[in-house]
Amino acid sequence: MYRQLQEDDPVHWSEELQAWLVTRHEDVTGCFRDPRLSANRTQLFAEHQLGGLGPELVKDYLRVAEGMMLMKDGTEHTRLRRQANTGFTSQLLDGWRPTIQRIIDSLLDRVQERRRMDVATELSEPLPALVMTELFDIPAEDHERFQRWSNDTANFFGAAVGDVRSAALRANEGSAQLSRYLTAAIEARRERPGEDLLSLLLRYEEQGRMSTEELVSNAVLILTAGHVTTIDQLSNGVYELLTHPEQLEQLKRQPELCKAAVEELLRYTPAVPFMHRVVAEDLELRGRTLRKGQLVFLGIAAANRDPNVFADPGRFDITRQNNKYVSFAFGPHLCLGAGLARRELELALRTLVCRMPDLRLDEQRPPRLKCNSLLFRGFDSLPVRW
Repeated sequence: MYRQLQEDDPVHWSEELQAWLVTRHEDVTGCFRDPRLSANRTQLFAEHQLGGLGPELVKDYLRVAEGMMLMKDGTEHTRLRRQANTGFTSQLLDGWRPTIQRIIDSLLDRVQERRRMDVATELSEPLPALVMTELFDIPAEDHERFQRWSNDTANFFGAAVGDVRSAALRANEGSAQLSRYLTAAIEARRERPGEDLLSLLLRYEEQGRMSTEELVSNAVLILTAGHVTTIDQLSNGVYELLTHPEQLEQLKRQPELCKAAVEELLRYTPAVPFMHRVVAEDLELRGRTLRKGQLVFLGIAAANRDPNVFADPGRFDITRQNNKYVSFAFGPHLCLGAGLARRELELALRTLVCRMPDLRLDEQRPPRLKCNSLLFRGFDSLPVRW
């Protein structure tokens, strides 16, 4: 489908979605840089997702989301992003590698002797949640509800929900609970600051560079954005390796290829197939007029397989050198947590390959995909054996 759109209608109006679909790599990267396409799309997307139910159903969700740097443009985005960047430097991220490895080992220790597990629920789902709660120094007794609140908040933003009202209410409650919890945690850090990520962000709030509301909103963003997408990307990656046995065998022989394998998995099977923007000012793109206020879905998965950029784009190849994929977006809004996600994925795949060399899909329990969604793609269940 993507190839046909790229060739015949690269800027496509979808009557079903009432939105534009952009699928060529050149156009997707151009749109990410174009200031006429705004990241401030919370209200419009909520209305789009809710249909006729009304945005008041998610008023707490909107209040939190509107303070996120993800939803900001221009100087406001730059100001917030600059503060948050200090918590995601390469030096700090490399310092977190032992923590990530310890969490991965503890999760695999639980299932090693059983010789079977569900990758989606027993590795992919708990890993990023546990990493994030450690980085924020959240007590162990709060991990389970943190995971639930993060899931509920992020799933409404990206999922094709069957029961929109129920999903909206869960997202609203999850956002409100995260906001209240983090506000209390911030107050505790004021009295006794630590070395965690929340304490680091708090320094900028105290210097007047970020309001308390912005601090809370962006802490919620870091928690939720770094949670759901990494869950899906890890499960997607394991599935692709298990269904491409020649690539898996090469990775077993050459585990040093894990970094390259992660790059190819991000290109080949992105957890976020589309990202969306709102037209802030009328513009022309390949002869089509995009009107102010319309939604535009930028085709990440399509751009990642554009034959004008990638040779043999439909082939999964862990030795591929071209990493011009856009799975972490592009330009000013390049994903803040990309470095953390790469490290989690690399360490998880390397550990799986080394500890479970006979890893294979469980033929008695077929994998189960999540509901179809433009914004998220992953597995509800991915049973494996070894």
